[in-house]
Amino acid sequence: MVMEKAPAFSTLAIHAGAQPDPATGARATPIYQTTSYVFDDVDHAAALFNLETFGNIYTRIMNPTQAVLEERVAALEGGTAALAVASGHAAQCVIFHTLLSPGDEFVAARQLYGGSINQFNHAFKKFGWTVAWADADDISSFEQALSPNTKAIFIESIANPGGIVTDIEAIAKIAKTAGVPLIVDNTLATPYLCQAKAHGADIIVHSLTKFLGGHGNSVGGVIVDCGTFDWIGSGKYPTLSEPCESYNGIIFAETFGDFAFAIACRVLALRDLGPCISPFNAFLILTGIETLPLRLQAHSDNAAAVAAWLQTHDKVVWVNYAGLDGNRYQSLAKKYCPKGAGAVFTFGLQGGYEAGVNLVGKVNLFSHLANIGDTRSLIIHPASTTHSQLTPDQRRSAGAGDDVVRLSVGLEDKDDIIADLDQALAQI
Repeated sequence: MVMEKAPAFSTLAIHAGAQPDPATGARATPIYQTTSYVFDDVDHAAALFNLETFGNIYTRIMNPTQAVLEERVAALEGGTAALAVASGHAAQCVIFHTLLSPGDEFVAARQLYGGSINQFNHAFKKFGWTVAWADADDISSFEQALSPNTKAIFIESIANPGGIVTDIEAIAKIAKTAGVPLIVDNTLATPYLCQAKAHGADIIVHSLTKFLGGHGNSVGGVIVDCGTFDWIGSGKYPTLSEPCESYNGIIFAETFGDFAFAIACRVLALRDLGPCISPFNAFLILTGIETLPLRLQAHSDNAAAVAAWLQTHDKVVWVNYAGLDGNRYQSLAKKYCPKGAGAVFTFGLQGGYEAGVNLVGKVNLFSHLANIGDTRSLIIHPASTTHSQLTPDQRRSAGAGDDVVRLSVGLEDKDDIIADLDQALAQI
């Protein structure tokens, strides 16, 4: 795509990374449903395996459909390169496998998706990686959690499920002073609502399953290398700054410069751990991204209307949506998400745990399930589902206390969404 000016976000969402198929002229990116690729000759094969040239070897490592998806998300986030993988959890595992060694630590905001809290607390221990928890509402806690073994800081731009808008710039300053990369999970905001790189992110991660795909039909994850971190200066990241034995002594940071992290994630962690995305899922997610600006604006507009209505209901004790006047995160939302505060928020019911469980069984239009980012409106009671493996204190810290109900507001007519909640609340 050749243009005289830099293309706008909506144009990139449709065109970035894509060209008509050279073999058939197909305009939509084809699903390259193949495991492997024929080499031109033995020299070409050797050059590919030695990272002397770019190209396709095996779909566990790369695929042409996947490549378009990666280029598109990188363009939308302003990154230098990206890597698509099987899920958001897989993306996080690949990131930390590339950054950390046994005995290393990272700092994470405790206001995270419950699955990430479990992954960090339990699964990562088997790799010898330790998480130190900080509080997104107390920026100084990130400094206090740092240690000589800290190799990264991890936050969500908009926290799931609590709806907390994180002060990315303030935490980025701490990360920069400490000489560690800031990893931002931008799943709930997407690059349409929040440009995390512009506020200091070095690495961006998404669950593609959610708003980028947007239709609840495919699972995937993506890692974006912002190209902003110096991997050599500190000596903390030997995977990138020291000779790599499995690639004839190549030094990734020297060879690949500002997209070295994305390359290392692909040819080391993805190669050896294997959580590749299927070409079919990459195709579906690509199709979803084409309408991302339209969907996210409509999601946010609907959510704002629903949150404002819930605030007036006598069975609702509180509503935490950063787009509401007077919300404690409203100023941060205006700074980091000026187009809207997103589609996901929580509210608390009179009657606590039992009321929350009861409500999700009374809705009709809403679907009770463990997902967000669908075109359909979704509802869940986190304390009994997504965050049930956490202790009560951990649930409260994550914004998933007993009385909390989480909504992912869809694209239906807002009056129909409100009517469904109204009839459900009337039954409890």
